[in-house]
Amino acid sequence: MKKPRKGAATESPTKQLASFIAKFDPKVARLIRSSRMAMRKRFPTASELVYDNYNFLAIGFASTERTSDCIFSLAANAKGVSLFFYYGAKLADPNKILLGSGNQVRFIRLESAATLSKPQVTELMRTAVAQAKTPLPATGGGQLIIKSISSKQRPRRTGS
Repeated sequence: MKKPRKGAATESPTKQLASFIAKFDPKVARLIRSSRMAMRKRFPTASELVYDNYNFLAIGFASTERTSDCIFSLAANAKGVSLFFYYGAKLADPNKILLGSGNQVRFIRLESAATLSKPQVTELMRTAVAQAKTPLPATGGGQLIIKSISSKQRPRRTGS
């Protein structure tokens, strides 16, 4: 089990996430915040599952609080942010924009949050939601849930 950092138990999930994002260079932090805001606007009923792990800060967008119900995630490291499709290998990708070659996950690197509004990206997201094992709730607001915090992490800033 990942050990929460000191003081984490008393901070709200919102404050914890803000502190995770603050570890990044300002440019990457802005991209994380703007991309997250765009995803929240597009999928307001999704639960956000946050993993501040060794390699990445990952914010999953899921239909429940179970990791297995995750549809997308924003994953950030010192180099930038990507949008991961958990079951991307099953998505039709006529524009060949998905990267990766594993059995399950595919991703798109985000130049800016505007990438999330490109027609070919929105079509992939629409298809991923339609194919989700557990549908997103029709109403309500999703929860922000801190799932794990790794005590050891790669540097979140370039040159660190």
